[in-house]
This record gives sequence, structure tokens and C-alpha cells, in this order.
Amino acid sequence: MGVSTSTAEPGIAVVTVDHPPVNALPVQGWYDLAGALRAAGADPEVRCVVLTAAGRGFNAGVDIKEMQRTPGHDALVGANRGCYEAFAAVYDCEVPVVAAVQGFCLGGGVGLAGNADAIVASDDATFGLPELDRGALGAATHLSRLVPPHLMRTLYYTSRTVTAAELHRHGSVWQVVPRGRLRAAVMELAREIAAKDGRLLRLAKAAINGIDPVDVRRSYRFEQGFTFEANLSGLSDRHRDAFVSPRNLPSKDAGR
Repeated sequence: MGVSTSTAEPGIAVVTVDHPPVNALPVQGWYDLAGALRAAGADPEVRCVVLTAAGRGFNAGVDIKEMQRTPGHDALVGANRGCYEAFAAVYDCEVPVVAAVQGFCLGGGVGLAGNADAIVASDDATFGLPELDRGALGAATHLSRLVPPHLMRTLYYTSRTVTAAELHRHGSVWQVVPRGRLRAAVMELAREIAAKDGRLLRLAKAAINGIDPVDVRRSYRFEQGFTFEANLSGLSDRHRDAFVSPRNLPSKDAGR
């Protein structure tokens, strides 16, 4: 349980997240994931990293229960910094990162998948940001890498999800396969990438990142500032409490 790294085949490192029941990571889990991704990318023998997860879903974001049971703002600050590090580690990984997404990919999961170089998804995969329902803001930066701008806004404001098949039509998911074939499909793509010259792959990754129209690190950090504003106003706690204990749902006019 936790974050582990294995060598599936020569040149391919597989970083796996396993944090039951829904892979909602605690603060340390985000830092562990960031460290594993950076270490895999720095290994000169690695030419492609596969980011995958055990269980029924890819990632459900941060561990809100940890946040609510921790006095003060240490868990909030830690989760924000940890997410920032993990998302950046995917993006900055020295070699291409292929995300294997099954089931739900929510909140922080979108941050991870949105910063990957390629996504292979199971046909039951869904992507979304329930941030507004959880008293948070963020990862619109990464959702905007998966869908067109106006769709991103509608999904963000409504907290709706989008299917892997829909993302495939938009071109952001490389392939959609039955869940039972996900591992084989992601390895096929990773194998094709890893067959290239490792030094050229590293140069290519740096070059492609360098021509991105949006600096994903700065853009996400800007978003996080509004999350802190929501927390300081007390808005976030009300929504997180409601998530942890549905009986505490705010009234319909709570946000007026």
C-alpha cells in the first residue's frame, strides 16, 4: 500500500499508487508520488514512465478526512504543496509519462493525468473536478489540457464528469480499451516510446515543455491562491464538513 516503482520491461518504469479505498492521497502520499516520479525520470536506464493505480479508480484527489481531522492549516497547506509537487513531477519528468486511467479520475487525478504526456483509459473511466462541491479551487489548469475552454468551464462550474470516450473524441486520450486490457494497452504504447533513443527522448520532452503555451506550474499555483482565500473566509470548511458528514450540508442560500 502506498506508492511503489517497478521495472516492467527494460526502459519502462511503472509507478503505482495503491491507497485504498479510493486512492485519495494524504499529504505524505503526494510527496511520495512526486519523489517516485522524479526518481524514475532521473534513472538513465528509463525511457518511459507509466503512471498507474491499483483498485477501482485512478485517483479521487486529496484525503479530505485527513484535512478535517487535522487542527489548524497544516494539512491544507501540505495538501496544496504536495499536489503542486506531484503534478509538477509528472510534467517535469525527464522522460514521457503515460497515465493508465481506470474508473474515477477526480480532482488531483485530473492534475496528474492532465500533466501526463499521454493517457490510455479504460472504457469505464470518468474525469472531473468536484472542487466547488468540496470547498476548493484548482486543477482547471490541467482540465483545460484535456478539453476545449468552454467545456472546461462548464464542467468546472457544474462539477460534472466527462467520459474517456468523450476525451478520446477531443484527442486528449490516446486510446480507450476494456478495463481488462488496460495494462496491455498502456504497455504497448510505453514500449513503442521506450524503443526510441533515451537521450533524444529527454531532449524531446524538454523541447515540448518549452513550447507549451501555458506554464502549468505558475497557472496552477495561481489557482491555489483562491483556494486559500476560500479557506480563510470559512467557505471551504463548511463544504468539506458536508462531504465528510452529509448531514451537515449547507442550506441552499449559504453562498448568497
